[in-house]
Amino acid sequence: MADILLLRAVRGKARTLNLNGKKLQRVPGAVGSLDRLTTLLLKNNRLCQLPEEVAALSNLTVLHLGNNQFEKFPEQIKYLRCLQRLHLFGNQITEILPSVCDGLENLMSLNLNNNWLEHLPPEIGKLQRLENLSINHNRLKDIPKELCLLQELCELHLGSNQLQTLPEQMGYMTNLAELRLFRNKLIGLPEGLCKLRKLRILDVAGNQIQTFPSREITARFILGHVQSRDSILREKIHHYPEAKTILSSRNACTLCGEWFLDMWLDCVKFVDVSKKMKTSSNMKLLPVKVLLCSYKCFNRRHNDIFGVAVL
Repeated sequence: MADILLLRAVRGKARTLNLNGKKLQRVPGAVGSLDRLTTLLLKNNRLCQLPEEVAALSNLTVLHLGNNQFEKFPEQIKYLRCLQRLHLFGNQITEILPSVCDGLENLMSLNLNNNWLEHLPPEIGKLQRLENLSINHNRLKDIPKELCLLQELCELHLGSNQLQTLPEQMGYMTNLAELRLFRNKLIGLPEGLCKLRKLRILDVAGNQIQTFPSREITARFILGHVQSRDSILREKIHHYPEAKTILSSRNACTLCGEWFLDMWLDCVKFVDVSKKMKTSSNMKLLPVKVLLCSYKCFNRRHNDIFGVAVL
């Protein structure tokens, strides 16, 4: 049956070939002659590798390989430079070779749910057009900081893994709107999450978070929107007087100007008062208390700002 469908596709110069659920153990090499093909559907088969001829599908934008028997991320995929959507869920993939990421600069959606991945290569940061990345139900133990370079990413699904920490650079993913982290081993969240202004869904159910800064993260999220004149939250906050009262005690970071609810770091800045006012004493430098919102700002502070040590 698959051979008949392939023959029809070759004769008709097809743009779509659907071979889902055909119990295929191999993909016929003749598929490489379909130079106009944009969609190749191979879901629910018994495939464990792709033929070299697949690399000739230069116009392919959608490739569906879900629910097969792949143990490695197919290397031939790196030659599909027009590929936008790739489904590889429901396999037994244990690793992604770094070289695979070199040719997938147009990939927008990648689904690797239900595999056996323990690590991601740092080269995943090369997928600069990626908008949706789903790696639920794997064995991930860590996330490379290079993943945070994906600034077009809108949805990141990392549920049901073995993650204990997340990169501090999470705040770089400025377009992230949905972050799923359920059923991991997280014991805390990075400060960078407070910078994600577009974040709408944060799912951390079923973790081991002991010091979850929910009040501060929620407050910074709301305060960030209140600062924007176009935000819906800016209008709605007036209907919640209790929340408005809590947020009224906000502070502003001396360095970046961002609002936060609780003091994060107490610092001191020495002001030369001899140039600004006349004093009867010999005092020239006046210590002034300043607040910084995070260690990131503390590490970027000016030379005239000092941390306060508690003895």
